[in-house]
Amino acid sequence: MSRTGRVERVTKESSVLVEVNLDGTGKLDIATGIGFYDHMLSQLGKHGLFDLTVKTEGDLHIDSHHTVEDTAIALGTAFREALGDKAGVRRFANSLVPLDETLVRVAVDLSGRAYLVHVEPDGQAPMIGEYDTKLTRHVWESFVNAAQITLHVDVLRGRIAHHIAEAQFKGVARALRDAVAIDPRESGVPSTKGTL
Repeated sequence: MSRTGRVERVTKESSVLVEVNLDGTGKLDIATGIGFYDHMLSQLGKHGLFDLTVKTEGDLHIDSHHTVEDTAIALGTAFREALGDKAGVRRFANSLVPLDETLVRVAVDLSGRAYLVHVEPDGQAPMIGEYDTKLTRHVWESFVNAAQITLHVDVLRGRIAHHIAEAQFKGVARALRDAVAIDPRESGVPSTKGTL
């Protein structure tokens, strides 16, 4: 069974193509026009072992908001498509990821319900290159709403904005990698409701 998703999303603000293979090897082809965002999406693919293609052309002459948001929406939609009915998946997973002075805890539930809890330190540097650091929360909001999952991301400590964002993407990648993994003991959908 192929667990892949492909989404093309075109608006007046952006044109996005996302392809994901949940059972990949971390093969990456990412270009959004925002160097730091490309770096973060690469963390998601590499540490999740997802084959990930992301091609976005957005209205960067305005700012990076629409490009980041629309890419995250397409990414979440592609993940939801790739998961199908979620039969056999582990469903729940968590991770604890350090990056030098930063420590991030992530928990995920492939619940079919969109819910985000996101905590990160105040007072971060406002920008990393062309990337607005306030957009990291918005990435998770957009991704969670489109993927229909529950996600908790807690930055337990951190000082450097680059590390704070990167540890989040690595932590989400590792938690998703475990949550989407096939459990050989699970014969159906992991829910007493019979559906997720």
